Amino acid sequence: MTNWEPKRKAATAEVTSFSGCLTTPKPQEGLNMAKQILSQAVSFSRGRKEISRAAIYARVSTSNNGQSPEMQLRELREFCESRGWSVSEEYVDVGISGSKEDRAELNRLMADAHRRQFDAVVVWKFDRFARSVSHLLRALETFKALGIDFVSLSEQVDTSTPTGKMVFTVLGAVAELERSLIAERVRAGIRNARAKGKRLGRPRVAVDAARIAVLRAQGRSWRTICRETGIGKGTAQRAYYGLPKSLVSSAH
Repeated sequence: MTNWEPKRKAATAEVTSFSGCLTTPKPQEGLNMAKQILSQAVSFSRGRKEISRAAIYARVSTSNNGQSPEMQLRELREFCESRGWSVSEEYVDVGISGSKEDRAELNRLMADAHRRQFDAVVVWKFDRFARSVSHLLRALETFKALGIDFVSLSEQVDTSTPTGKMVFTVLGAVAELERSLIAERVRAGIRNARAKGKRLGRPRVAVDAARIAVLRAQGRSWRTICRETGIGKGTAQRAYYGLPKSLVSSAH
């Protein structure tokens, strides 16, 4: 029996209990209520995605002080077995900090996710997968777009359930609020700096346009001129072509 079947039975029982409403002075109200309950039950059963293949991800920061991913893997395997999911692949990063987004096994997991090689990703804890909220949310958004669910065993978050979807929505809202607050603080800082008369942006580079004109007159290449003056090619060319033609001619 699938895990949504009891809810369908419960909905049917409620419809049966509402049958008495049809004999009340407002039979249409009871009929509409019964139709609504049946519609919700059918919608839930159709929208529920069956998970059969799961990918397990585990990570430990170091391996030279007795840390081992085996404890994480054992509990994750037991969880998948209890849910009736087969483990398609185990991805284990050993001796890599969670602050690094570029991890060999995590990169392989994301690549396999795009190839739809599993239906769910199961981790022991959020911080084993990602240390920053932004990294976690980017991964969750990728999984959502690919139709892959995400389960964190310790936090009991499962995006295949309505409660898990709610947690994901709340996390997304918090991250969006954080981005908005950061952007507002940056704009406020810029306004404050301008009010104090501070010049924003990179400092201007002192360019000796006359020297550039002389070097060009001597037949030097732009690469040589940039190396001798310590400025970029674009800056040197703007200074040279911005000179009056009379000065350029006199340099020659």
